[in-house]
Amino acid sequence: MSYVFKKKLPISFEHALDKVASEVCKEGLGILTEIDVTDKLKEKLGADFRKYRILGACNPAYALKALQVEPHIGTMLPCNVIVQEYPNGDVEVAAVDPLASMQAIENEALKDVALAIQHKLKKVIAEL
Repeated sequence: MSYVFKKKLPISFEHALDKVASEVCKEGLGILTEIDVTDKLKEKLGADFRKYRILGACNPAYALKALQVEPHIGTMLPCNVIVQEYPNGDVEVAAVDPLASMQAIENEALKDVALAIQHKLKKVIAEL
């Protein structure tokens, strides 16, 4: 089982970021966090790295359900979506498969939440 859903896009990195934000919103998710990996690696290590952004997507109602049945699930929230540009110029978007990550937790009550969010993230990637 793959742990991500991914898709290459024939658009610029910046346009991909905008499209991801729009599609995430359409699925009732919000972007809680945004980490510019490129800038952080430059700032902390002086390293040059390709364009790479980590977006933390979350649906508050589903997050609450997950937190109510598994007190440590916050260590795996929010669900990450990445936008990256490879050295050849290809732009790719990938989202974590919450069902794959939840398999590490032995709590059957999380399955319905993971399935619901999996469906939403698959749709986000498909609509890009």
